[in-house]
Amino acid sequence: MRILVALGGNALLRRGEPMTAEAQRRNAAVAAASLAELQPDNELVITHGNGPQVGLLALQGAAYKPDETYPLDVLGAQTEGMIGYLIEQELGNLLPFEVPFATILTMVEVDSADPGFSNPTKFIGPVYGQAEADRLKAEKGWVFKQDGPHWRRVVASPEPKRIFELRPIKWLLERGAVVIAAGGGGIPTVYGRGHKLGGIEAVIDKDLCSELLARELQADLFIMATDVDAVYPDWGEPGARAIRRAGPGAMRTFAFPAGSMGPKVDAACRFAERTGKRAAIGALTDLAAIARGHAGTTVTSEIGSVEWAPEAAKAHT
Repeated sequence: MRILVALGGNALLRRGEPMTAEAQRRNAAVAAASLAELQPDNELVITHGNGPQVGLLALQGAAYKPDETYPLDVLGAQTEGMIGYLIEQELGNLLPFEVPFATILTMVEVDSADPGFSNPTKFIGPVYGQAEADRLKAEKGWVFKQDGPHWRRVVASPEPKRIFELRPIKWLLERGAVVIAAGGGGIPTVYGRGHKLGGIEAVIDKDLCSELLARELQADLFIMATDVDAVYPDWGEPGARAIRRAGPGAMRTFAFPAGSMGPKVDAACRFAERTGKRAAIGALTDLAAIARGHAGTTVTSEIGSVEWAPEAAKAHT
């Protein structure tokens, strides 16, 4: 099978952890152990989030003068290289030496008139208390929204329209390479005057870009790995239940937060509807079981209803 796995940004830098290279390498090793189980006899494409990482680079850049600050598209390119390097190295330590790897800097076209620019929803960077968030808002003009009990910076998250490096990604897959691409949703670009391509201040949603890439690559399975074991419509409520399988229409009857599970469910539904193939959402450590349909939440057009997981809901961590 051709499998695309989208790693959540928090899978590589978890909530509450120090934003250090050591912490990210340790988490990359955990991700690699799960990914290695999928690689034999399959073609593997890996995408990843970059919310914590691009937010950290933006904080570091805040030390510069305003006209020297690096824009988000350049910071996104930096995170693609950094995270791709960590995944390549840790996964390469587990797979046979002859398996080739490639991390592709991936430019993605967006529309400068996308409504996402008027309503920022993409969380980046660390969590803050309200007082600190208010201070940064006043000092830097950043926009903040609540993320659970904390506050985080949000930036524009436009819809991906086109992935420019699609052909080299296909060439690499056909030659047996494990490909890491579209990191952080890809590098956001737009066409300006004279049809010249340039960057734009945004962070494209990783799950929607991953869905587009999975569809364009004709992937057989699209998995979004996150820090929860499945999709819970009543997350946080007493007796919350996990969905094991559901049709896209049934999934769309539930409401999920726009800053977290919402884009994942939307991406899963789009993939299932447009390709007739399976999409799944679940814990990074359960990748092999998710691929077999024994864990996580599978979205498939083969059924029209909701099938609930039999096990009790796990506590939120």
